[in-house]
Amino acid sequence: MRVGHHGRDPQVHLVTQARRPLSEDIAYRQRRYLIMMGIRAVCFAVAVVVFVNHGGWLTAIPAVGAIVIPYFAVIFANGGREPDNTRGFLEHRMNLPARRDTPRDDQDDRP
Repeated sequence: MRVGHHGRDPQVHLVTQARRPLSEDIAYRQRRYLIMMGIRAVCFAVAVVVFVNHGGWLTAIPAVGAIVIPYFAVIFANGGREPDNTRGFLEHRMNLPARRDTPRDDQDDRP
């Protein structure tokens, strides 16, 4: 028998709408930036290899990736905090009085 709990489990309070810590958000954005810049480096290396092997217009495909990816990497890194509500939007429930369209069971339909 636990003393002080009177046979009940202790209450656990959850804060479901709290945001992630700022340090966790910054670490996430840094990882995403580094991954994107790694993909950019691979695109650049592939463009050089294709160019050296006389790939012609195929060189443009990874080269465009190497040119465009840094723009998006910086935009995503500096875009601000990410939304972290994994449940999606909360259901909106209006607090309106109940409708009285149908007669109640205790009322007669007689005049």
